[in-house]
This record gives sequence, structure tokens and C-alpha cells, in this order.
Amino acid sequence: MGKVIAIANQKGGVGKTTSAINLAASLAATEHSTLLLDIDPQANCTSGIGLESEEIDASIYEVLIGEVPASEAVITTEMPFLDVIPSHINLVGAEIEMIDEMQREKILSNRLPRIRRKYDFVVVDCPPSLGLLTLNSLTAANSVLIPVQAEYFALEGLGQLLNTIKIVRQHLNPELEIEGVLLTMFDTRLRLSNQVAQEVRRYFGEKVFETIIQRNVRLSEAPSFGKPALLYEASSKGAKNYMALAREILEHNQEFLEQHHANGEDRTDDAGADEEDEAGAIDNESSESEESTTPADDFSL
Repeated sequence: MGKVIAIANQKGGVGKTTSAINLAASLAATEHSTLLLDIDPQANCTSGIGLESEEIDASIYEVLIGEVPASEAVITTEMPFLDVIPSHINLVGAEIEMIDEMQREKILSNRLPRIRRKYDFVVVDCPPSLGLLTLNSLTAANSVLIPVQAEYFALEGLGQLLNTIKIVRQHLNPELEIEGVLLTMFDTRLRLSNQVAQEVRRYFGEKVFETIIQRNVRLSEAPSFGKPALLYEASSKGAKNYMALAREILEHNQEFLEQHHANGEDRTDDAGADEEDEAGAIDNESSESEESTTPADDFSL
């Protein structure tokens, strides 16, 4: 099955959606089949890739409540190798509708397995909260990418996110890894940005990506045109930064990709109902708790 990377940080405005759109586009540009999954009720990722609400027949909302299989919510984009499962404002009510469901934290993981076989990567844009939608995303994911803004309050609230990841590992998804910490909105002219970068690297160590996403006007403009930066202006600094990030992620996941292709899982057969999805769901049995004495211990893969 393809690798599911959830992009999560409960702090808003740190570049989650920008990173989701541009990382997915950059992975697709390297000819790796990629699915961009928008599970944020604000649906900024959906509009940022060029989809209008009237164009959407089915969204991740209908998938979560079981009205349609995930394959029927997939929309192809103008970019080869890149597909999208869009979000919708209706997703606001999903957490309330899911609250009484059995194993409500595993609903997304039970819907994805069949469609994951078609893709090398599934990039999930999580909402800016640690609610049920984010919890579902972390339970369904192989790894989590954490964007951190190069600002004064960069590390504020990260402890809560890391604690949530630890709980998910212990009780829902023992295979969950930290893909890496991504520094975003970096301004090379500011001493503060460099100080924050040093602090993040000191705290997270090797988990911090070498690639840094610099502040870039074209990166900010691209969503208003419904395009990733790579299609809006490929020569821009932002587009180049995300291509470098994609290459770094590909380098770290060569073994995973080789195994994925060796298993012949790049399938196009979408037939089957949710019962088959559930049969192929990720094994999320609870694991034994691990003792931890330092923050770095929580990042062991």
C-alpha cells in the first residue's frame, strides 16, 4: 500500500495546507502517483488545487459517513500523477456524526486501504486542531510531517501534539512514525528565524528536514489561482524548496517504495464496497506503553 503522510499541527497559520498542496504536487512531478486528501472543513486545500464546491459530487465527508467508497470521491487534476479527495464545509458536522460510532478513531483507516494500493503516496491535510478528524488521520497514517513556523511562538503547543502522537502510537497505530519537522515561512534576513531554527534543531535533532521553506510571494499567490507553486511559477523559490523537500522524502522512503512496487500494489481496480476496505484496513491493535524520560525518546522510529 502507498505511504500515508499526515501533515499536522494544531497551531493555525504554520503552512500545513501550503505544504500539503506543494508537497503532493512535487511528488507527482517526480512521476510518483500521489493522492492529496483534504480532511480540513475549511477546504482550503481543495480550493488551492483549483476545485470549486459546485464541481464536487462527493467529498471526504461522504466517505467518512459511509455514503460512498473512497474511489468515488477521487478527482483527477490537471497535473499528471496527482489526484485529490476534496473536502467540503459539511465536514464541520462530521465529528458530531462520528462521535457515537464504534471505533470512531479508525473510520478513515477503514475507508482507505483499497484505494491506497493505487498510489505511492497519500498526503493528508489535517485541520488545525487535535479533534476527531486529526485523530482519524494519525490513526490511518504511516507517518506525520510537522510544519513549524520560524516565529517566536513556533514551539508553543507542540508538546500537546507530540503527546497526542504518543497516545496514538500506544493505543491506535503503533506503526506511526514522525516523517520529519519542516521549518516554514523562513526569512533569511531575520536573526529571529535563525534563532528559532537553531532551537527547533536542538529540540528535534535529526528529525528536522534539511530543506527549509522560505517566505516567498509566489508561494502565497499560487492558491488564489488554484495552482500549486510548481504550476504557477516553477522557477520560484517556493516551488524549488518543495521540490527539494520531495526529493528528501523520496530518499528517506526508497525501501518503502521498492517494497510497494515489488508487491504489485499499483492497482487500478476500484471495484468493491466498504466491507473490502475494512478487511484490508491497517492493523491498529494497541501496543504496550513505552517509558519515556526525554522529549527525544518520543521520536524514536
